[in-house]
Amino acid sequence: MKKSQGQSPKGEVRIIAGLWRGRKLPVLNAEGLRPTGDRVKETLFNWLMPYIHKAKCLDGFAGSGSLGIEALSRQAEKVTFLEKDSTVAHQLKKNLQTLKCTEKQAQVFNQSCLDFLKQGQNQPHFDVVFLDPPFHFGLAEQAIRLLVENNWLYPNALIYVETEKGMLLNTPENWTLLKEKTTGMVSYRLYQN
Repeated sequence: MKKSQGQSPKGEVRIIAGLWRGRKLPVLNAEGLRPTGDRVKETLFNWLMPYIHKAKCLDGFAGSGSLGIEALSRQAEKVTFLEKDSTVAHQLKKNLQTLKCTEKQAQVFNQSCLDFLKQGQNQPHFDVVFLDPPFHFGLAEQAIRLLVENNWLYPNALIYVETEKGMLLNTPENWTLLKEKTTGMVSYRLYQN
């Protein structure tokens, strides 16, 4: 993805609840970047309410970091953010600094989610995973396969997947679909492994 120099913020994302409730953070204008809307985010975190406190989370196609930052605001223990666009990753780091997040709480890797997940693990790392990839490239299914193959998930981990409306997802047989909704052109689902 080629970016022009000196990109300016196109808008902002709002933190809905928790420690930083009501805070707004700048979001850059970048190709394919569509932060999760407030209504969808509110529904998702209502679903996750019993599980997010002290959770170790992955924001796999982080973009603005809206989902991972919301998790931190609601006292997740740690969020690993993956964002391959260096300009967007830099803005995400700045936003986390603004919120005074430590590296123990939040780490941003300027790396493709798929490349990161290709690394095999001796032990699981994540209780909650957010997958909100660019649409129409089959990235969600590839990420799901790598999460399982390379042992990233704790038993009973929760996996949130956001896709274009009408997309059928192939998920592992042992995964349970807990929740599913469609809003506008977006379908979103919560699975448990």
